[in-house]
Amino acid sequence: MVNKPAGLMAHASPMARGEDDFLVDRLREQFATPVHLIHRLDRATSGCLLVAFDRDVAAALGRVFMSREVRKDYLAICRGWPEQDLLLDYPLDGGPGKPEKKPAVTEFTRLATAEIATPSARHPTSRYALLRCSPQTGRYRQIRRHLKHLSHHLIGDSSHGDGRHNREFRMAGVHRMLLHAWRLEFVHPLDGRRLETLAPWDDEWSKAMAFLGWPDEVVARSGILDFDSSSAARANPLP
Repeated sequence: MVNKPAGLMAHASPMARGEDDFLVDRLREQFATPVHLIHRLDRATSGCLLVAFDRDVAAALGRVFMSREVRKDYLAICRGWPEQDLLLDYPLDGGPGKPEKKPAVTEFTRLATAEIATPSARHPTSRYALLRCSPQTGRYRQIRRHLKHLSHHLIGDSSHGDGRHNREFRMAGVHRMLLHAWRLEFVHPLDGRRLETLAPWDDEWSKAMAFLGWPDEVVARSGILDFDSSSAARANPLP
């Protein structure tokens, strides 16, 4: 498990547009062995990304992920205050060139709220929320597009977000999309152990939290840090 930085593409693709720095290449160079990605993260998303060094293990892990016996928890900062608990069932297409819509379900839990004295549209203040997002399906940019559908746009999302709120955070020194793959839980296909991995957020995410007045104790009370540390492992940062 690695903790992918925001802004780093996982692998080469038609969307790479001349990029020559990819996570899989860094890992191949570091470990001098083939690397197999088990799932994907958007370039702008940080956090837990599972890889394998063996083809057979990669195939077995792929089957686990296809069976949906996996729990993925993301952290997101969005505009507005969504409901405390929300299960959104809203079909999505497969992205460019894939118009067919398929079922897409995401569970949202509001963990914290903030209000700052900056006017927003017709309102005298701006409101933001910290969410735990647990996708139950794996559609193209699912969390980002579901938040747009709810009109609680993800902060820093240049494709599906709200430019006014994105600018507010850039002025505060936050220049990344605020979506982080925080926790990944799955059953190891070879020995049956249930594994839980956590990926700490980066300094820029911490800057966003401070900007909204969310100290560590608020984060702890929200349940983000509520896990069994004896069984959870931390994703490895890239060198």
